[in-house]
Amino acid sequence: MSWFEAETAVERITDVRWSAHVSGHWNIGTNPNGGYLAAIALRALRRLGPHPDPISVTTHFLRPGTAGAAAEVITELIREGRTITTARATLTQDGTPRLEMIASLADLTAPADVDHALTIAPPSIPPPSECVLRSGVEQGIELPILDRLDIMIDADQAAAGRAGTAAVSGWIRLGDGAEPDVLALLLFADAFPPSLFGLLGVVGWVPSIELTVHVRRRPASGWILGQFSTSDLHRGRMIENGALWDESGALVAQSRQIGLLLPRPAPTER
Repeated sequence: MSWFEAETAVERITDVRWSAHVSGHWNIGTNPNGGYLAAIALRALRRLGPHPDPISVTTHFLRPGTAGAAAEVITELIREGRTITTARATLTQDGTPRLEMIASLADLTAPADVDHALTIAPPSIPPPSECVLRSGVEQGIELPILDRLDIMIDADQAAAGRAGTAAVSGWIRLGDGAEPDVLALLLFADAFPPSLFGLLGVVGWVPSIELTVHVRRRPASGWILGQFSTSDLHRGRMIENGALWDESGALVAQSRQIGLLLPRPAPTER
């Protein structure tokens, strides 16, 4: 079992309640990464119906999770149809809701009646070996999550404020070599540096308020390429759009989130 599988595992308590443990290995600073918490809730929802693949997942983050502590996921099957299952989940700790999720699940390998296709081509960036490891020093916050993920950033965007634009691109994979799956895509969509980092420099922790991920395909093995950008920042709230491609060049997920830009931390000595 991979680190990701083990540390997002859920155990059935009743037909609608599941227990889990929130690991501290996926933290941004002292807070569990939002995509990681969402993956725990989604793992419970996948066990409610016959459809294995999340195709639309919207998560509202109510308050930060607590690392190293027990959690409970309360689920509700809203509708089980022939091609789509829709369900809801609440992840709680100490009786306090930490996130609310609604998800639609399907089978991404099922035959389709419509054969027309449009897609988004991946950006051209250097391979992982020519990129730069994501840095907590550059972002201005400790990143325990790098114990679990390999995140390599385009060298032109790796230093705080160097890009001169609110954009970040790079490669990501599970740190123990496990192959990516549809649940990992939810994590990957929230694991890159905030794209505002490329424009504003040291930004510290930028908590997500809401994150929506649309999964388009099951990923092929290997690295996942990500590209994220922000074109709307107002009163400390940013709208970030992202996309993920697998090593074959196939678009595997798109994301959109609203995040909160907090007051800048004090400069970090280098």
